[in-house]
Amino acid sequence: MSKPISYKRHRFPPEIIAYAVWLYFRSPLSLRLVEEMLLERGIVISYETVRRWALKFGRAYARRLRRKTPSRYDIWHLDEVVVTISGKKHWLWRAVDQDGYVLDEIVQDRRDTKAAKRLLKRLLR
Repeated sequence: MSKPISYKRHRFPPEIIAYAVWLYFRSPLSLRLVEEMLLERGIVISYETVRRWALKFGRAYARRLRRKTPSRYDIWHLDEVVVTISGKKHWLWRAVDQDGYVLDEIVQDRRDTKAAKRLLKRLLR
């Protein structure tokens, strides 16, 4: 069993620290952009603080995410989006879990729902 993450001697609450680290690792944002996004929400921190949090807590968060085993109560969605690539219509099918993580995706030049269902069945195995 892994020991719990300790937030002792940190000025900000664990929710803010977790959100900043999540923003930095989950989306392709720089440290300064994370700083600006938090500033828009009224949280004044420096990019150096975000960097230190990422170094200290990033590995522990990633380890916990990897250890999360799928449950039969998990909710998955199959999204269909029409995108234009080089002036031609394509269909993007994505399997997304309840936390917003993209599990798998396929791009097709024609709408093929059978292939999308095969994608979801393959994920369920």
